[in-house]
Amino acid sequence: MTYAPGRCARIRIVKQIFVIGIGAGDPDHLTLQAVRAIARTEVFFLLDKGEEKADLVRLREDILREHAAPSHRVVVARDPERDLRTSTPGYAPAVDDWRQRRAEVYERLIADEVRGDGTGAFLVWGDPALYDSTLGILDEVRARGRAAFERTVVPGVSSVSALAARHRIGLNQVGRAVQITTGRRLADGGWPDGVDDVVVMLDAHRTFGRFTGRGLHIYWGAYLGTPDEILLSGPLDDGLAERIAVVRAEARERKGWIMDTYLLRRGIPA
Repeated sequence: MTYAPGRCARIRIVKQIFVIGIGAGDPDHLTLQAVRAIARTEVFFLLDKGEEKADLVRLREDILREHAAPSHRVVVARDPERDLRTSTPGYAPAVDDWRQRRAEVYERLIADEVRGDGTGAFLVWGDPALYDSTLGILDEVRARGRAAFERTVVPGVSSVSALAARHRIGLNQVGRAVQITTGRRLADGGWPDGVDDVVVMLDAHRTFGRFTGRGLHIYWGAYLGTPDEILLSGPLDDGLAERIAVVRAEARERKGWIMDTYLLRRGIPA
């Protein structure tokens, strides 16, 4: 607290939280803005998703060894479990429950581990703005009012951008619309009206297999930007849907987890 003649002024101490997109798996995906934010951060929060996904933690640790200040700290918290098998009617309530439990973890980390007006950071796979829950959960933490902080968002290279780059394609055809959606929404709603290119993320059930016989072309990628990267592309009807399903299952069995993204294209590709 500081004092001036005739009045008392209170200095507001505010913690700074960075939400940093770290790309789809290649350490070279880091932007210069991300590198600077990492260098400024005092404490990093990593969520432990179990031994199966230890690779995701190791990549973050490699990035910190390369770019974080020598005095940085890392705090690891257990990520709440979420039932990924929930049917569509129960999906929204299950996600809401999981978000509330994760918000409690975030609130505790920020309150207990960031000191005074210090800095903390969450390293987000891909881009924080695209199918990632971190920003929404931090909004919930702020709304509770028990952990005061400001936040800065640093964009990253998404798996969607990485997919297009690795296949050397654009995401849209000339003058045509493109839509980014999830496997669940594509399965429930079918092919969207007025769209010729559909990018699908978070597809645990190989929804592309429902769209054979329509003359579609697929560009598929798993573990994008990592040494385990797998790329397949071609007409979906030439047995490729079945091949991707087999390759995907084998990769998941081998590593214990899989992250894949794909583009379904209507019309003849360039």
